[in-house]
Amino acid sequence: MGMLILGIETSCDETAAALVKDGQYVRSNVIASSCELFKHTGGVVPEAAARQQVELMLPVLHTCLESANTSTQDIDAIAVTRGPGLLGSLIVGTTTARVLASLWEKPLVGIHHTLGHLSSPWLTDADDDRPDIAFPVLTLSASGGHTELWLRHAHTNNMLLGRTRDDAAGEAFDKGASLLGLPYPGGPSIARAAEHGDTHAFDFPLPLADDDTLDFSFSGLKTALRYTLRDLESRGTDRATRQADLAASYQEALCAHLVDRVQHALQQHTHVHELHIVGGVSANARLRTLLQEQCDIPLRTPPSLAYCTDNAAMIAAAGAFLLRERGSKALAPFETNASLPADALCASER
Repeated sequence: MGMLILGIETSCDETAAALVKDGQYVRSNVIASSCELFKHTGGVVPEAAARQQVELMLPVLHTCLESANTSTQDIDAIAVTRGPGLLGSLIVGTTTARVLASLWEKPLVGIHHTLGHLSSPWLTDADDDRPDIAFPVLTLSASGGHTELWLRHAHTNNMLLGRTRDDAAGEAFDKGASLLGLPYPGGPSIARAAEHGDTHAFDFPLPLADDDTLDFSFSGLKTALRYTLRDLESRGTDRATRQADLAASYQEALCAHLVDRVQHALQQHTHVHELHIVGGVSANARLRTLLQEQCDIPLRTPPSLAYCTDNAAMIAAAGAFLLRERGSKALAPFETNASLPADALCASER
């Protein structure tokens, strides 16, 4: 029969629940986003997100169970995001999971949000197996909250190679979109605006190009965009007439920085079998194209855009892998932690 795990994810503005068998086969994946609430604020308002998650949590859970035609008796364990994220949102999810685990007498696994993203390439909507993934792999995990490079020898054996020193990649997209007068969230908005733009119309710098590091830095690109807009205005140029070129050039610069760090990592770790990109930024088509063109190694992404952004299927998958590799240690009591460090993924979950 395999292990069926209920995943719950509420780290930001999504309210999500999913049922996944054996860490791979998605039986249902329900996501209710409050993104529409924040289009006029340019970002998530934590208190408003948590309030809506309180209202949505039970309907999402009911829909998840009904769409999979599953009863609570069929569930073997519950996995929930314990951090990092917005504290109020995380508490909604972890409190729900603790109550359900007690009522239903199910084991409970606390999941580091990033481990969820790292697990997303294993997901599939079909019963057919995806091609086997052979460790070690190099994973670029990039979203609105983090940007990191991981060397992975197993699901629970991860080494952090580099991380952003300032903004996350998704945050750089959001801030860039705001400067360009494009709606939130910034990644999709910039990608749409860039479709008819010239990627070489504006010259943006390549951050950390001369540094012997695998870290990232995006704040300089945001500043460069602001200065470019200032210069255009000083010359009397209407930014709206150059919006497509600005979006294309800015997106190209962000993607070029990500690809450059990945290339450096691959040069240092030649033994990896695959390159994975996960997280919300992995949905960016230009980034995928550049990685395929410039990195001579098989590239794997989540099988659906629904598994790139925050979702509960990846949390359920991570729960299965933790139970498989750590056994009863995966069931250790945990605290909800909005600032759960990346180092926790290296130590406590391997």
